[in-house]
Amino acid sequence: MSALSIGAIGGPMLLKGALPLRKNRLDALFKAGIDHLFIADHISFHNGLGMDGMVNAATLAAMHPTMKVVIGVYLLALRHPVTVARQLSTLSLSAPGRIILGVGVGGEDRHEMEVCGVNPATRGLQTNHCLAALSDLMSGQPSSYDCQYFSYNAAIIKPPPLPSVPILIGGRSTAAIRRVARYGDGWLAVWCSPQRFMDATDQVMREAAELGRNPDWQHGLQVWVGLGKDVDRARACLAGEMEDMYRTPFAAFEKYSPFGSAEAVAEFLLPYMEKGARVLNIKACSVDEDEGIELLGEVCRYLKRAH
Repeated sequence: MSALSIGAIGGPMLLKGALPLRKNRLDALFKAGIDHLFIADHISFHNGLGMDGMVNAATLAAMHPTMKVVIGVYLLALRHPVTVARQLSTLSLSAPGRIILGVGVGGEDRHEMEVCGVNPATRGLQTNHCLAALSDLMSGQPSSYDCQYFSYNAAIIKPPPLPSVPILIGGRSTAAIRRVARYGDGWLAVWCSPQRFMDATDQVMREAAELGRNPDWQHGLQVWVGLGKDVDRARACLAGEMEDMYRTPFAAFEKYSPFGSAEAVAEFLLPYMEKGARVLNIKACSVDEDEGIELLGEVCRYLKRAH
């Protein structure tokens, strides 16, 4: 199983504004012990919000010579797999071995699917077809595919990504777990208990073995946290950002979204590591940006000492 990698959100502080300031912030994250950045992907989320995961991955990869970038999660069903394969090939030329593709089916905003011509009710099946097609396309060999969602003949994408791009698959349903076993290199969990994390990843590995698959598993956890010396302010900051994003009361997420001191947040995350999490995508919310980076560094040091 892969080594532990702790990531921070590649958010607006790294994607907007003067480039020297953005690079300084990225250097601060690197010095704090962050191993990778992760970024979301949406085309038109709720009131038109969006961020293109592939474009942002290219931007972030160019800003640092070694840091990896996790695209998580990419709404693969909203794109044609041949186009995605070309994007991954291109990214891998400039950042070989530094791109990890997280794939999800989305669905928090069904209208986002509809405006892209995708039926929300069948987006899971369409994602499965996209994953199967993408696997063949990234081999560099001629590939053909025909299904109800897309069709192509003898497509060739060269050069193939070297090393290959790991694929982490998100989702909490039974169908999502089976999707990981068949197509993924790891499960990217969100909003679950450590026990559920272990049970699901065990199921993934059992079902993958039955299919003759045994990749270098990189199971991960995506988690929102509130960091601050004042617990109430840390909670308020976290709650405000999550409610703005998901249009849902914080109470729905609070059980799986820790807040408070760096030690408290690290203690919350440690059981997931003990159950096999090797990729931690930490979306840290804090009142003060610089303090947030400092506290996130403390979380990293705590977890790496424990690891």
